[in-house]
Amino acid sequence: MSQSTNIMGIPFPNVTMDQTVAILGKVVDQESTELFHVITGNPEIVMSCQKSTSLRQVVDQAGLVTADGAGIVMVSRLRGGQLTERVTGCDLLFRLLEEGNRKHWSFYMLGAEESVSEQAVKVIAQRYPGVVVKGRHHGFFQADEEQQIVEEICTAQPDFLIVALGAPHAEHWINKYRHQLSAHVAIGVGGSLDILAGKTKRAPAIWQKLNLEWLYRLLSQPSRWRRQLILPRFAARALLFREPK
Repeated sequence: MSQSTNIMGIPFPNVTMDQTVAILGKVVDQESTELFHVITGNPEIVMSCQKSTSLRQVVDQAGLVTADGAGIVMVSRLRGGQLTERVTGCDLLFRLLEEGNRKHWSFYMLGAEESVSEQAVKVIAQRYPGVVVKGRHHGFFQADEEQQIVEEICTAQPDFLIVALGAPHAEHWINKYRHQLSAHVAIGVGGSLDILAGKTKRAPAIWQKLNLEWLYRLLSQPSRWRRQLILPRFAARALLFREPK
């Protein structure tokens, strides 16, 4: 794997989207019994790692951490790093479905509301008929239901386990059951199933190209303003960050 760029103590490998898909394709081809956990690292996760040792351990154990967000790439460039492009959870999911359509990869979808989960699977069947959906479950389950869900995933043995439980809950959940899931790759994708199902609208391509997707989401959902406050705090702390001696 390529060299990494360090952002507030978190190493981000310098990989593009194409390289990421190629890496995960090799993981599937190798049919390893060890789960490959992909974390799409956004500013919220990086900031949370500064306070949560348990999340930091999960990130450190991951097979791959990608730069999910313009803020990560921007800080990298300003600090002389080598990150060249974002690899977001949503974009990665769509790319994996495209590749999976050609290679007949299998998926299990966990998360979102029941109606969204159901619609997302219908959309996959229509747009990506070569993809095999081995199962799905909504994200509003109780603790006593978890083991049954884990057993269902274990029986399904998907190439990709897509977890839309929100960060960092998805990351902790994957790590908690990583030795029981029998999937090749597991990825936390935030609200991507909502976008796939059409419940939430993705920012137009020009906004994405200008790295202004965060602003589009804020204008579309003003209630997100408190959450968006983390972005300037992240930028300031990341640019001033010094590795402890």
